[in-house]
Amino acid sequence: MNWTFLLLAILFETVGTTAMKMSAGFTKIGPAVVMGICYILCFTLLTLALKQLDVSLAYAIWSGVGTALITIIGIWWFNESVSTLKVISIVLIILGVIGLHISSSGDEKQSNPAPKQDLQSAAGYKKE
Repeated sequence: MNWTFLLLAILFETVGTTAMKMSAGFTKIGPAVVMGICYILCFTLLTLALKQLDVSLAYAIWSGVGTALITIIGIWWFNESVSTLKVISIVLIILGVIGLHISSSGDEKQSNPAPKQDLQSAAGYKKE
């Protein structure tokens, strides 16, 4: 379910960023409202995904895939320029996300980490 939350977070972030562009600097209320709702849903879903996923992996996937999708939408929908460097950069982002995912999967198989200490006990607070 955590991967579903992450996928939906990416979707809402992409729609929210597209709506941000369409709001023309908050001068169009409809897209501005859509943007706000999408970002609330996006961060809620990302937070739920982080309950089970490593933050380094989840955030890299969220930001990398979101960046790639927004670049494609910008080129396709908003007629932004496309260049060889832009295409190579998007490919490198995607390869980086894949590399992080592969390295994260390998880490789980290679080691059995010690249990994580919660923040309160790490800061010296006693649970009552």
